[in-house]
Amino acid sequence: MTMHQNQPPDLRTMAMRAMIDAGFSPEIPAQAKDQIAGLGAVMAREAADPRMRDLRDLLWSSIDNDDTRDLDQIEFAERLPDGAIRLLVAIADVDAYVPKGSPIDLFAARNGTSVYTGVATFPMLPEELSTGLTSLRADADRLAMVIEMMVDGDGTILRSDAYRGLVRNRVQLAYESLGPWLEGTGPIPERVTATNGLEEQLRLQEEAAGRLRAVRRRAGALNFETIEARPVSVDGRVVDLAVTESNRARDIIESFMVAANSTIASFLDSAGIPSIRRVLEPPYRWDRIAEIAARLGDSLPPEPDARALAAFLDKRKGIDPVHFPDLSLAVVKLLGAGIYTVEGPDDTNPDHFSLALQDYTHSTAPNRRYIDLIIQRLLKSVTEGRPSPYGIDEMRGIAEHAGRRASEARQVERFMRKAVAAMFLSGHIGEHYQAIVTGVSPKGTFARLVAPPAEGRIVAGEEGLDVGDRIDVRLTATDPERGFIDFERLK
Repeated sequence: MTMHQNQPPDLRTMAMRAMIDAGFSPEIPAQAKDQIAGLGAVMAREAADPRMRDLRDLLWSSIDNDDTRDLDQIEFAERLPDGAIRLLVAIADVDAYVPKGSPIDLFAARNGTSVYTGVATFPMLPEELSTGLTSLRADADRLAMVIEMMVDGDGTILRSDAYRGLVRNRVQLAYESLGPWLEGTGPIPERVTATNGLEEQLRLQEEAAGRLRAVRRRAGALNFETIEARPVSVDGRVVDLAVTESNRARDIIESFMVAANSTIASFLDSAGIPSIRRVLEPPYRWDRIAEIAARLGDSLPPEPDARALAAFLDKRKGIDPVHFPDLSLAVVKLLGAGIYTVEGPDDTNPDHFSLALQDYTHSTAPNRRYIDLIIQRLLKSVTEGRPSPYGIDEMRGIAEHAGRRASEARQVERFMRKAVAAMFLSGHIGEHYQAIVTGVSPKGTFARLVAPPAEGRIVAGEEGLDVGDRIDVRLTATDPERGFIDFERLK
């Protein structure tokens, strides 16, 4: 059915209902709220620890979305006399405020992740922490775990270290304004010019990111360019779907995040303690990826090969950059989702196929993901010479639960994207669009419009379609309350 344009659904209420239906607890429990009241003294107590390094004089900065408040990561780079770059990535020290087994910890463990629906955010931690005491926001002293990496000219990490630090973010920057400046298509942001030395610092960070990215690409890391849409609403009515695009600023943070996560995973492995890994196994639908490549005049090996796929993607981006996001989407869907697994001292788990990394974990977002908080506690136990706070069986249970929660969070977020898109498209029934097939399963065949980037189900003419096919469709129905968008394939 089509929702009447004058009676838009209450999107925030829909998001709350979707959270509850998926098994999340959207409200902070009373015991967790009581714990917040006693956290004001944590900073002074922890800062007095003689092992704490005072790094507040460094020119730290952050790059994130312009509306982000739960900042997990800040960065600093320094060129060394031998040409290497000393790169520091500071990660919010959430564990200092959220001890294992405390009420806030139990709440965070149950939900497992923050959920971002586009119309409402449901934080894993109380906002007094995630956007306050543990957020690495500008002009505030904060506790952090610091990952130090020496990046050689060819992108090799020569050596690394991890330690606790007291930091102060000098400037909060946004992808949307910083990216165009770095690419030479936009003006230098005012915050950059207003901070002495920041322009040089950001150029050095970009150089470090380029080195790290180059070594990963040589190993076969995949380069995608997918389209993300967010709602633009006025008075509760969705008036547009804005597209979030990749740029150099995002590339910097992605490179630093991947390097820090890989370094921490290797650090824990060297310490000989079990830890949680993020892995992506070789795609079981490699034959379909190869079929898409053949349709475009290329060939891939009969067995999954990350380097060959990376070379194919790079080639296609150069040949057809306009349609590269559509190709990226098809390949991402066929690769499948990553999983959490526990690796003991004698275990060998699969690599992360798309990142071309043997050791990888999630550690750089402890305000938003519970696994990252677990990894932070493991890292602290090693750096402070304490026994691991988790046994291997306990970690396996946490990994399994967090994996389910991550999947359920994606379902909630996907539902809300569809609800918002259905609301936006409800006045366009009967119109024709170009689309790309994104999923084929017993549940149905699904496609995403090229513009606007809305996904729905093909309810007629879906026979013979597969992921990656480009088709023409007609919008036949929308139902924002159920997140339904229906298409009919045009012959």
